[in-house]
Amino acid sequence: MAKLKAKEIAEQTRNIVSRNPGGIRYGKIVRTISESSPETPIKDIEFGSWHELRFPKFPNEIVKLSRGVYGPRKGDGPPPEQPDVPASEADFYAPFADWLKNDLDEVTDAAPLGGAIGKKWGTPDVIGVYKPEASDLIKFQHEIVSAEVKIDPQQPVVAFGQAIAYRLFSAKTYIAMPKSMGEEDKVRLESLCMLFGVGLALFDLDPEKPAFEIRMRAQRFSPDMFYVNEFAERLKAANPELFKRLF
Repeated sequence: MAKLKAKEIAEQTRNIVSRNPGGIRYGKIVRTISESSPETPIKDIEFGSWHELRFPKFPNEIVKLSRGVYGPRKGDGPPPEQPDVPASEADFYAPFADWLKNDLDEVTDAAPLGGAIGKKWGTPDVIGVYKPEASDLIKFQHEIVSAEVKIDPQQPVVAFGQAIAYRLFSAKTYIAMPKSMGEEDKVRLESLCMLFGVGLALFDLDPEKPAFEIRMRAQRFSPDMFYVNEFAERLKAANPELFKRLF
């Protein structure tokens, strides 16, 4: 295949953007063009694509959605593909609890919770506790770590709102969202998590192999001890065994 001309790079850039209504990063555009035309120097592709995105020949076709993310203007391009969603969000609670404990090492123990203790926005999908072990020479106060898991890629704002509400009684909070989220939503959610210290993880919609990956670790905050005790009382009343296991 012959080396691409500047006009052809611009055309491919527009075509790739039009196929990604949820947004696509500049770097991925460059990689896609390079893979289809390895004979074209990467520097030529980078310049041609960047020039088309920043100074488009057809400005009504491309819009900058967020930092480094571009997409077709509203109404252009095919509708976003909707991935097959598993039957239940709860399928991912236990795997995320295990990942939070074993891979991230954020907690000493963790377990699924879901709607087990009622109270809207007061019941995380996953609850974990970081506590001193017998071998620790210096003991410290228990820390609650909460997580909100969503399988609907269209609900990042709901997930964020719930995670922030858990900060009342949690030292750390996490959000787990599908990797199939639109790129614009992903960038905005990452920015919000960075501003408010919420942890963010992404996963595949496969309960057997969710392949969780960390995008941002949660920051530690001091919760309100009134709400810590309120949460502990509700958990103990609803599930004494889980309370004893965690605390």
